[in-house]
Amino acid sequence: MKGINEYKVHDRMLIAVDCIIFGFDGKDLKALLIKRGFEPGLGKWSLMGGFVKTEESIDKGASRILEMLTGLTNIYMEQLYCFGDVDRDPADRVVSVAYFALIKLDDYKPELMKEHNAKWFNIRHIPTMVFDHKKMILMAKESLRQKVATHPIGFELLPEKFTLAQLQNLYETIYETTFDKRNFLRKILSLDILKKLNEKEKLLSKKGSFYYTFDHNKYKKLQREGLKFI
Repeated sequence: MKGINEYKVHDRMLIAVDCIIFGFDGKDLKALLIKRGFEPGLGKWSLMGGFVKTEESIDKGASRILEMLTGLTNIYMEQLYCFGDVDRDPADRVVSVAYFALIKLDDYKPELMKEHNAKWFNIRHIPTMVFDHKKMILMAKESLRQKVATHPIGFELLPEKFTLAQLQNLYETIYETTFDKRNFLRKILSLDILKKLNEKEKLLSKKGSFYYTFDHNKYKKLQREGLKFI
């Protein structure tokens, strides 16, 4: 049984999952952080995370942790990177697999924010964080930019119904730039994944702007296949 014994002579280490959760409040792209309630790093800002159980896959562990901390299921989630510097966690040898997730900001219940001592931070103003968590956020931000260029996942951050101005503002926020309105709308509408509603948003102007939703079937097809989106 030399093969089995060979496993026993090697070092063991902990596998963790850390989740970068993005939300959009109509103006700014935000990341959800929690104030750490234990050492190391007690009282400092941290990503939401936890350890993977021996009976579950890494993806299952990430889904479990996201559901436990947000109360949400079936949200967009993508594996980002494996962080394995030897001294990244002073408590033990921990390898962390980072994921980024996109949620509708209003779906995250205030009581859960209070329970986990969580707070939304503007992605441009991330505070000092434990370990390598800020590095994870910056990498996730760049990965999000690359992904939304070829897949329409940005819609995962919008409310069920939205205006075209809100949609453009989302993408301008992600890229931290401005787009020509006419060119942007022509590109978006050419994808044929939006449904115009007979309802207007009238808080910002008397004339109002029509609300849109997206066609779920066409959206999912486009999400799978990808294209030059932006």
